[in-house]
Amino acid sequence: MADQPSLLIVGHGSRSAAGVAEYWDLAKVVADAAPELDVGCGFIELAAPDLDAAIDRLVERGAQSVVAVPLVLLGAGHMKDDGPAALHRGRHRHPAVRFAYGRHLGIHPLVLAVAEDRIRAAIGDADPAETAVVLVSRGSSDPDANADLYKVARLLWDSRGLAMVESAFVSLAQPSVAAALERCRLLGATRIVVVPYFLFTGVLVDRIHDQVAAWAAAHPEVDARPGPHLGADPRVADLVLARYREALAGDAHMNCDLCVYRHALPGYEHKHHHIHPKPEEVIELGNHHSNP
Repeated sequence: MADQPSLLIVGHGSRSAAGVAEYWDLAKVVADAAPELDVGCGFIELAAPDLDAAIDRLVERGAQSVVAVPLVLLGAGHMKDDGPAALHRGRHRHPAVRFAYGRHLGIHPLVLAVAEDRIRAAIGDADPAETAVVLVSRGSSDPDANADLYKVARLLWDSRGLAMVESAFVSLAQPSVAAALERCRLLGATRIVVVPYFLFTGVLVDRIHDQVAAWAAAHPEVDARPGPHLGADPRVADLVLARYREALAGDAHMNCDLCVYRHALPGYEHKHHHIHPKPEEVIELGNHHSNP
């Protein structure tokens, strides 16, 4: 496998053993889906191995080229700074090895499909058209990342038969979970599901559940309940591999992840032209190479 670039799956890390275990579950799904790849695993913080150790292990196993893909839904500081910094250090430790940094998962139909499934699981047998949804992200000091959550919420609302989809953040940004729940109540919602827009469980997902429970106890007239986070879904693994292939193919100048002419998005199927490129043929990467 030394002649094929290795894949480094960049995780954020967590103080939650269950959250770290879910990362390893997803990494196994990726590795099983691409047995021809040497897959390395590492974390930015809070868990082992760190990215430096993960890079060194890949090189020890014979990697001549490494493509890192960040497991990030909404790109902020860790994705924009810490990941590239780790590759920069790796380049200096291993000058004969080539490094490339793939695009984060971002806003993509595969991720939206997983999120929609989690929303519908939370709704259960209730009528989606009479159910409000609060989609909760981590929150960031990066306004670009926070703004992306609003785009995700809008896309999940549009043409999917849900009464409303509101955005909220569990830390660092507003509106809070409680504020979003209150907005839904004031708009007339009597049933609200709160879905953590997180890949893996952890301290913040637990905090979201606690905040929902506290708000629901103070508003017994509203059926408010938490739903599941995204988890180690095979569709996320497919996207990791698509980002890996993008990084190998090089730069492109158009982002078509959500183009209604390439993907049959709910409610816009009539715009989907008869152009069906294979995932590896659709190159939408603004990718960053850490060395030429």
